[in-house]
Amino acid sequence: MVWSGTWVAERLGVELVGDEQLTDMLGLALRRNPKRAHLLVSQVLGKHVPQSPSVVRGHGVALGRRVRELLGDEEAARAVVLGYAETATGLGHCVADGLGLAPCLHSTRRPVEGVARAGGFEESHSHATSHLLLPEDPELLAGDGPLVLVDDEFSTGNTVMNTIRDLHARHPRERYVVVALVDMRSPADLGRLADFAREIGARVDLVAAAAGTVRLPPGVLEKGQELVARHETPVSDRPAHGTVARVALGWPRGLPDGGRHGFTPAHRARLDDALPAMAARLARALPAGARRVLVLGTEELMYAPLRLADELERLLDTEIRYSTTTRSPVLALDDPGYAIRTRIVFPAHDDPADGPGERYAYNVADAGFDAVVTVVDSAGDTPALHAPGGLLDRLAAHTPHVLLAVVPSHVPAPPGAPERPAMLSEPLRGPDFSSYAPEEVGWLLQDLSDVTLEAPTEEREEAVQSGGAHYAESLPVEYQPSAQYQELFRTALDGSAARLAQAVGVVTETVLAERSPRPVLVSLARAGTPVGVLMRRWAAHRHGLELPHYAVSIVRGRGIDANALRYLASHHDPADVVFVDGWTGKGAITRELAEAIRRFEETEGVTGFDPEIAVLADPGSCVRTYGTREDFLIPSACLNSTVSGLISRTVLRADLVGEHDYHGAKHYRELAAADVSVAFLDAVSARFAEVEETVDFQVKEVLAADRTPTWEGWAAVERISEEYGIHDVNLVKPGVGETTRVLLRRVPWKILARSGAGADLDHVRLLAEQRGVPVEEVDGLPYTCVGLIHPRYTRGATGADGRAVAV
Repeated sequence: MVWSGTWVAERLGVELVGDEQLTDMLGLALRRNPKRAHLLVSQVLGKHVPQSPSVVRGHGVALGRRVRELLGDEEAARAVVLGYAETATGLGHCVADGLGLAPCLHSTRRPVEGVARAGGFEESHSHATSHLLLPEDPELLAGDGPLVLVDDEFSTGNTVMNTIRDLHARHPRERYVVVALVDMRSPADLGRLADFAREIGARVDLVAAAAGTVRLPPGVLEKGQELVARHETPVSDRPAHGTVARVALGWPRGLPDGGRHGFTPAHRARLDDALPAMAARLARALPAGARRVLVLGTEELMYAPLRLADELERLLDTEIRYSTTTRSPVLALDDPGYAIRTRIVFPAHDDPADGPGERYAYNVADAGFDAVVTVVDSAGDTPALHAPGGLLDRLAAHTPHVLLAVVPSHVPAPPGAPERPAMLSEPLRGPDFSSYAPEEVGWLLQDLSDVTLEAPTEEREEAVQSGGAHYAESLPVEYQPSAQYQELFRTALDGSAARLAQAVGVVTETVLAERSPRPVLVSLARAGTPVGVLMRRWAAHRHGLELPHYAVSIVRGRGIDANALRYLASHHDPADVVFVDGWTGKGAITRELAEAIRRFEETEGVTGFDPEIAVLADPGSCVRTYGTREDFLIPSACLNSTVSGLISRTVLRADLVGEHDYHGAKHYRELAAADVSVAFLDAVSARFAEVEETVDFQVKEVLAADRTPTWEGWAAVERISEEYGIHDVNLVKPGVGETTRVLLRRVPWKILARSGAGADLDHVRLLAEQRGVPVEEVDGLPYTCVGLIHPRYTRGATGADGRAVAV
């Protein structure tokens, strides 16, 4: 087998001498750097050369164990490990893992606002030189225990001595240990470390896996630059053909992404516990039959991707490799005797302090990977990452499947600031929360099942009236349907299942055609949730797609749950998010969502969310994406929680929902005997196959039609409000779904029904009879029916801001 340093050694006259295993650990390449001609390319570091993650981690852990033996357990427990950016951040962590008892910190080239600098130093030969030390705990480097400094290679010793000199002046200590994969000091440099130790009056030990030196001929820098100029080739602009998809890791809340601000043994224990579940999520997202997979870290983010890759290697009977992107410019040359065979070039995507610049991924292109799992921190999950020519786009030009996993960037809170979560909680899922299967929907809500929130309808209206309370601060008592009403629901479902399946197919195909080929469905809890589940089922039935689906809260007058949006933005491309609801009435929620997204983007700086809602039925002509514009009975509107996974309406109350909490809801487990949620879904899904041809035909018509919203529903509501002397559009609830809600939750005054509406209103007539509400037939009504809230309770009814309306 040809040594991967042969090409450089023969042409540059460079000679590598030393331990027998040296050529197994190192290859050679040419730097595109005026300070040094050659690059020692580690085969076991996981930076430039994809390697088995167990091999990469194993080398670091072995070095850490040697350090522990050198120090003894008592001193090891007082030690701090410091790794060097960018190449040795992961190695430093692995040494700390082997040491077992010590926290880890790594230097960084990314300044973090509000975090005090505890030190800094220069690296003379590197492409990027300035290092910062930014521990969250200022005492981390202030102790007098051993400091373990970790780099991939120890050559002149200048970087290490610069570091020790800076830190020793601030906090003197008696002992330092230098750790490197390879000790490559020249004979002239061998004595410098001992001289330096005597100078500062401390003990300095060196631990390395192999030792040797590089013999350089005269004029090597000029000759290296000449070779680079001769063999440099243009960067390939091959078009991207692979797919790119996000994977939600489920990174533990509050766990740092690495050692930029410190990583303790307790952090490592939490990571160890969480790794199996995170690796399982990655494994499920990999394409079927993938035999060769690369987990690609990004610059300083080396340890988290390495641990994920190592866990994947344990889990799968698949060849897993690990490497990371880098700032270092190196000549790429496709020769078996050269260590850097290929190069992918892309712009920086983490808004670096030193300005924009090129970044590189080596030995990834044309390496036969079936999938590349790209792991970035949230600070690097920027539009530049996703843009044409960005890292994901360039990877997709060389592999059929690119997965993106985002780890939340840990940013220490400023001194005196209230504690805040580093990451929002993972979604709630059934059966613990809701009666839906866990894969059907993730609820971005908090569970308030143990809190008493219900009150009779009239009392609730009075509470809103007397204190100006918001309707979302309490819940109506859940309607318990009579046997007659349940039978009516079953009859309605039998009669409308095919019609519903058709509308589900049309709206889902429209979304896939116009919004995203792999949309992230986000239903507005709770009426939108059964529709979101059905759309997800259609995509799986017709296209084999397993779409992510979440349910979030939106509250009139207060907007959508901003924490839910933050979660979605950190786990998915906002451009792929499609908001889903059951139907439109007069379009109030449509307008509410658009305004909420505008405010969120202004305050958070996150862009890309499309406020256009996809609905099953749009009788009010309020949206462009719909299954039908007919106002017909959607049986899920007939019931409350028992057709919505046993979940209540959402709740937003200051004493229950904190600044960093999701909105709340209850899981009515006690209603399980009456639950028809899954039966409803199954009845509609069972009709998918028979409506496929009709759906295909209707989708063509819909896509070709002018679907510009006319808002005719809003105009009709204004007209009805004036004609019936109500003078408040908020007390007029148009459409079958909204009328049903009036009868189930509010104090209805009367129901307007379109003449000849037929069976679609059987359940409305039954509810109206049970509550003693008159039904008035109206010719030419633009909706099948309209519910009017009782003017007597106008002060307790809710206006556009969700609060009491006074007249």
